[in-house]
Amino acid sequence: MKLTHLLTGAALIATPIAAQDLSPVAHPDLWPKVAAQPKRDPAVEAKIDRLLTAMSIEDKVGQLLQVDIASIKPEDVKTYKLGSILNGGNSAPNGDELAPPIEWLKLADAFYDASMQRSDGRPAIPIIWGTDAVHGNNNIVGATLFPHNIGLGAAHDPELIRRIGEVTAAETAAAGIDWTFAPTLAVVQDDRWGRTYESYSEEPEVQKAYAGKMIEGVQGRVGTSDFLSPTRVIATTKHFLGDGGTGGRDQGDTRVPETVLRDVHLGGYPQAIAAGTQSVMASFSGWNGVKMHGNRSLLTGVLKDRMGFDGFVVGDWNGHGQVEGCTNESCAAAINAGLDMFMYSGDGWKQLYANTLAQAKSGEITPARLDDAVRRILRVKLRAGTFDRGRPSSRQLAGKMELIGAPTHRAVARQAVAESLVLLKNENRTLPLSPKARILVAGKAADSIAQQSGGWSITWQGTGVDNKAFPNGQSIWSGIRETVEKAGGTATYAPDGAFTDKPDAAIVVFGEEPYAEFKGDRPNLEFSPGDKADLALMAGLKAKGVPVVAVFLSGRPLWVNAELNASDAFVAAFLPGSEGGGVSDVLFRKVDGTVNRDFHGKLTFSWPKRPDQYVLNRRDPGYDPLFAYGYGLTYQDDRHLPKLDESRPAGMETGATGTFFGKGRLPDGWTMTAEGAARIVPVDRRAQEDSRRLTWAGAGKLILTADKPVDLGRETNGELSLVIEYKVDRPATAPVVIGMANPARSADVHFTAAFTKVGDWTSLAVPLRCFASAGLDMSSLTRPFILSAAAPLDITLSDIRIESVNVPMDRCGG
Repeated sequence: MKLTHLLTGAALIATPIAAQDLSPVAHPDLWPKVAAQPKRDPAVEAKIDRLLTAMSIEDKVGQLLQVDIASIKPEDVKTYKLGSILNGGNSAPNGDELAPPIEWLKLADAFYDASMQRSDGRPAIPIIWGTDAVHGNNNIVGATLFPHNIGLGAAHDPELIRRIGEVTAAETAAAGIDWTFAPTLAVVQDDRWGRTYESYSEEPEVQKAYAGKMIEGVQGRVGTSDFLSPTRVIATTKHFLGDGGTGGRDQGDTRVPETVLRDVHLGGYPQAIAAGTQSVMASFSGWNGVKMHGNRSLLTGVLKDRMGFDGFVVGDWNGHGQVEGCTNESCAAAINAGLDMFMYSGDGWKQLYANTLAQAKSGEITPARLDDAVRRILRVKLRAGTFDRGRPSSRQLAGKMELIGAPTHRAVARQAVAESLVLLKNENRTLPLSPKARILVAGKAADSIAQQSGGWSITWQGTGVDNKAFPNGQSIWSGIRETVEKAGGTATYAPDGAFTDKPDAAIVVFGEEPYAEFKGDRPNLEFSPGDKADLALMAGLKAKGVPVVAVFLSGRPLWVNAELNASDAFVAAFLPGSEGGGVSDVLFRKVDGTVNRDFHGKLTFSWPKRPDQYVLNRRDPGYDPLFAYGYGLTYQDDRHLPKLDESRPAGMETGATGTFFGKGRLPDGWTMTAEGAARIVPVDRRAQEDSRRLTWAGAGKLILTADKPVDLGRETNGELSLVIEYKVDRPATAPVVIGMANPARSADVHFTAAFTKVGDWTSLAVPLRCFASAGLDMSSLTRPFILSAAAPLDITLSDIRIESVNVPMDRCGG
């Protein structure tokens, strides 16, 4: 079944928000009822009754905790009978992100064995392992990586989605893992959000068509022996609810009336529940000022009571700590709101356990609520067969490592790539190309499986990974070379586009660098404002009379008018994953000259004609895209694209001018490096890896380098300050200096005293005038922040920014 009907549905009516109620309290009777599946099995419920009777309150509280494997060891589970573990984005066996699949299976066995070890007569409850297998079992080396959801949405193929879920489940089960945190059903309304690529569409119809199919693929079909069989894993539908409506800000607040939350953002949840999803993940975000982890009207009233969901609700990465009145280590409010399992990362999980136990004993968490949460968790474990199937390594698919990246699985991914490509421009029928021709491939992204795969690929951010980490994958360049050489043509790869013999055509592969979650949030939709090398490459080739085919890798629609103008054909490839050969399947003809595979993809996100059109949805008033929802050319189309306006709107928000480091991110094009005896490690403060632990073993420096000169002249004149937020973990015993530099000179300010006291988070403000008064030209800074220590020092740094603060202007040192 193809989704042609999704492209012609009636648009939803937009009503001004100011005229509507923005209460954070849902009214369950206004929401749809769902025929939730599977129906409860009396035998299973009776077994849960017996287990609950036999379990201690300590056992029950343990089931409510899921802890990151970077924070816990199997030995801990012998004492603390926790419900679950997870591998966070950068967590892996032995701390090795490139660990072979067998190491994952060994660690799964170790945690399982620890959970089943008991001598007190109480029931042994198997622990389950959850992972973010969001586009394949993407944390494991060698796994098949599918296109991210934004590309799959463009494919409009529900049956393909089912097959992808099936493959993902098999490769996850082979590594001994029980549970995936997928699918994401966000209906993204502002494309600045760093998780846009995790969404199938700006319209809920696609999520409705896909949700049940993906659940069926991952878990098997309800009512058959295949449901949660050993070849399947537990699915998670996420993030409940409204994660796509936060105004482009990760973990933000969705400020919409209840009708919009229901009609737009509920999307495919009813279909997922009807297909039997066994877990739902609460969203980091809030709704009208109340965090979802603490919104009882939605978690309990709507999801559980109204829609009949009887699996369990899991939190998201310390998201409970954002609930009003809570911390990461204490949050009865989240459990009382309907959260059944905390997701925790950090060294304080024992404190969370102790606090939750105390709250259960005191009645702050009632016995009925505690038992309901544990019942839901046990119900899923029993349905999934975890009580009966033994150690992970003894299960049907476990250890069959030949399944990971199997040829049949890769074939499904290659089909998905081909179906997800969207042709935006094809002047003079540049495409399809002849495989017998002389083809130049350019752009560093062409031979980077990591860049074509995007975030959540081996590592959380998908960065720092070379092609060796994808032993079963194929880069776009490799796929092109294979196709062309097989047909007798010539394929040459030159990242900079250089050539000796003029090619018949050039394929330039370029796009966004990998990112995940909040690190992908951006101020507008201008592609790469600080680096126009790819544009210059295309323009240079075109000036030499070489037809240019642009293959654009991105996690969202972006303003690329200049790049469209510089190309003869333009393909939105989104983030195709590990099977780059799927691109060449569509770009080239067969040897006999006939079309090998036509373009199939149609946009499920509207494409902007200006970089400030980040809220651009089909139902919006004044809808005026460059390429509308549903657009996508085929080889039968002969459509001319006039030259596009390349001018940037005046006054457009550009973001990073006042923030040097925040939320784990640097401004585009900036770098953070350590020199001498200094070292940098990502750590958590408010969110996952949003801070940096800086350790000096001796003299060294931390340096922020800008890709182009930074002008802080006006800020200096306006008496602004350089502000850093930090905490000292090991005090300074020798001078500590904060500096700035331009190409000509640097200026330093001594602040040793500020780094001599170990303690909580604090801030330090250094007036910019201090650097100017030392003779530094503040209009052309190339290293706008330097932190130097002359001896061992250990601090954690979360923010560096320019800000107006009340600090004496003569305070230049301390």
